[in-house]
Amino acid sequence: MTHRLSEIAEALGAEVLGASDFQITSVAEPADAGPDQLALAMKPEYAEALGQGRARAAILWEGADWQAFGLEAAIIAPRPRFAMAGLTQMLDPGQGWGPGIHASAIIDPSADIGEGVDIGPLTVIGAGVKIGTGTKVGAQCFIGSDAQIGGGCLLREGVKISARVSIANRVILHPGVVIGGDGFSFVTPEVSAVEKARETLKDTGEAKAQSYVRIHSLGSVQLHDDVEVGSNSTIDRGTIRDTIIGQGTKVDNLVQIGHNSVTGRDCLICGMAGLAGSVTLGNNVVLGGRAAVADNTFIGDNVVAAGGSKIVSNVPAGRVMMGYPAIKMDQHIELYKNQRRLGRLFKDVAELKKRVLKGE
Repeated sequence: MTHRLSEIAEALGAEVLGASDFQITSVAEPADAGPDQLALAMKPEYAEALGQGRARAAILWEGADWQAFGLEAAIIAPRPRFAMAGLTQMLDPGQGWGPGIHASAIIDPSADIGEGVDIGPLTVIGAGVKIGTGTKVGAQCFIGSDAQIGGGCLLREGVKISARVSIANRVILHPGVVIGGDGFSFVTPEVSAVEKARETLKDTGEAKAQSYVRIHSLGSVQLHDDVEVGSNSTIDRGTIRDTIIGQGTKVDNLVQIGHNSVTGRDCLICGMAGLAGSVTLGNNVVLGGRAAVADNTFIGDNVVAAGGSKIVSNVPAGRVMMGYPAIKMDQHIELYKNQRRLGRLFKDVAELKKRVLKGE
């Protein structure tokens, strides 16, 4: 499939200069681009590599001198990286699934399958399931009884949706996602060593050995519109109330979201981050890779936590956090600088002690 530059520019709301009828087959990095590819040279430092490839057209930043690069045409985007979203959507070839319902899929007769739904091979759909118009379900997926999935969703290969989970519209779940497993919730017949430690912040001494009893999860999970969950991430159902992922929130690969947690709108939760049970995130919160949030913690709107941060107490809106335990980033950086100076400080103190002892 080929696309004219004029078509691409119109779809992106961008400007095309030069040969607007130039047709491209795909996109490539500047140094690798062939004559029929659109080079992605969105910054001056990227454009330096155009001479190493054979690109005749490129997408460039506003104000770029496209002719100086020897190009026949260029798309000028005020915010090139944002234009990438629309461009990659246009050129995405998809997963190659055939339309319709595969013969090997097992679908309970009581399931309500909307118009234009595609269901891949070896997928199992339970009793009372509802799937909205135009949703695509990949191979080897499982959708538990009474789960509801809205329209325009994409469930990639091997997605597992437990019973009674509610998924809204245009949700994307990548391979291996599990939505609605029981929460990690256990209790002992008597007060445990862990509970004593949390209360006293001291050693517990010799603690009585006890077995853990499982608390079942009676709540479910709600994924609101336009949520995306990356490969092999898990979101646990609530104990009594539902775990809720707010509209537009994006979850990266290998993320764990514990029972009863609630996120606001448009949060970003990066790879290997973890939310313990009953965490609440405000709107537009960003958790960097490997960040962790302790249970029953509240994080306000627009908080950013750097990668590897460990948040153990509530965070007010607008803070930028870093470290373990996480504190304001500027404070953490100052502490780190001071820590690096400790070796030199000790040497200076030792030298001063020598001088004092010598009576200098």
